Amino acid sequence: MSVSKSSLLPKTLRQHYLSLPQGKKCQVTYVWIDGSGEGLRNKTRTLEEEPKGVADIPEWNFDGSSTDQAEGSNSDMFLIPVCMFRDPFTLDPNKLVMCEVLKYNRKPAETNHRHKCNQVMERVKDEHPWFGMEQEYTLLGINGHPYGWPENGFPGPQGPYYCGVGSNCAYGRDIVECHYKACLYAGVKICGTNAEVMPSQWEFQVGPSEGIDMGDHLWMARFLLHRVCEDFGVVASLDPKPMKGNWNGAGCHTNVSTEAMRGEGGLQHIENAIEKLSKRHKEHIFVYDPHGGKDNWRRLTGRHETSSIEEFSAGVANRGSSIRIPRQVGQDKCGYFEDRRPAANCDPYAVTGAIARTCFLDQTENDEEA
Repeated sequence: MSVSKSSLLPKTLRQHYLSLPQGKKCQVTYVWIDGSGEGLRNKTRTLEEEPKGVADIPEWNFDGSSTDQAEGSNSDMFLIPVCMFRDPFTLDPNKLVMCEVLKYNRKPAETNHRHKCNQVMERVKDEHPWFGMEQEYTLLGINGHPYGWPENGFPGPQGPYYCGVGSNCAYGRDIVECHYKACLYAGVKICGTNAEVMPSQWEFQVGPSEGIDMGDHLWMARFLLHRVCEDFGVVASLDPKPMKGNWNGAGCHTNVSTEAMRGEGGLQHIENAIEKLSKRHKEHIFVYDPHGGKDNWRRLTGRHETSSIEEFSAGVANRGSSIRIPRQVGQDKCGYFEDRRPAANCDPYAVTGAIARTCFLDQTENDEEA
């Protein structure tokens, strides 16, 4: 069986209980990043009334020894609400809240990259940095095999699947469309979706988002994706190279723009930023996946629309380069650039924070932040 047994439970029966009135009380689900730097955890509590904003949601705690974030002898970790969304699963007035994790001494947990990212974004806020991230992912059965692929073989070679239509080309569209609607309901800044080059691989885009909002919204979009897949009984994998061989990997291409880049003559500012990035290629590769480049090493081979992990490159409309300047931007002489190096399982806080440090802080400030 390629789907989970829990997904086969009668959903109409579940709907009866979800439709029961709950008075003025509100369910708030706290979401946080665990000790792996990739996994998400969540738990829910009742508030006496609907919070008007994130400031109305109290701090909470959890057992860090069960999430690989603390020792059992000192296991309590703090959950600090930072961004609130509507809950598309239990509906209004219930909420989802993205949280930072602090240790017992109220210092950021090792996988809390939001704290440092927010400090950088505050320092560069006059640049009005916009980010847009393209999250690729692969649908798997619970047996780990790509969803819809033959159990003992492979589908036809890549070609008809990218932005494809039809049951022989698009595997799992129901999940994609439900996730899209869930994001819109929640208030996540999702701006598009499409089938990707490898069958059962999809992409959604979040943005443009300014500053720290990028990470908040992408992490919540990922939570919603995993939660929707749970209902359908399949798994969403962010592995950068889920299938060995002649198949595309999965990235999280990051589009970057500042007010100066978006204005007249902005191409010069884009080229200046790319020049700065070229000098810190190794440092960026280190933070572009949770394992210091080891995951991206399997993906950034110079094939399958990727650059080589060993070399920095840039070009107009070149999907085989580290940095791509879209053709329209080259014609308009302003706009944005795309960093194609981040892996699908990257931490968006770490990625956007690194880009902001390199591109928008001067060398002295950059060295202080590093």
